[in-house]
Amino acid sequence: MKILLVDDDSVHLLILRKIFEKSNEEVVVAHNGLEALEYLETDPFFNVILTDIMMPVMDGVEFLNHLKESPQTSQIPTIGFTAGDVEYFREKSKNRFDSLVSKPMDFYDLYSLAKSKASLNYI
Repeated sequence: MKILLVDDDSVHLLILRKIFEKSNEEVVVAHNGLEALEYLETDPFFNVILTDIMMPVMDGVEFLNHLKESPQTSQIPTIGFTAGDVEYFREKSKNRFDSLVSKPMDFYDLYSLAKSKASLNYI
């Protein structure tokens, strides 16, 4: 499985990366939505994307909008996570996230959710 992790929090990235790599998953890390889009321009073949919502440069909702507009990336399951109001971001994103979870989160639950979403999208 190939995962794109998008978060500006280095601790979250480290923990999630370790959890996925422990299962021999391929992990690519981006620190904001713009950086993630740059990765996707050269390699759109991810099984799942996990993204924080509140980030500098380009937040997770704006990133999601760009992601869903592109025919190459629109079908990639996308899981958002936020310390903010989940319902607010669900409305703001027009409910386009495949899942939206609140922080603090159990990283292993997030891992399981990503695995289940990705299993529907193996390339």
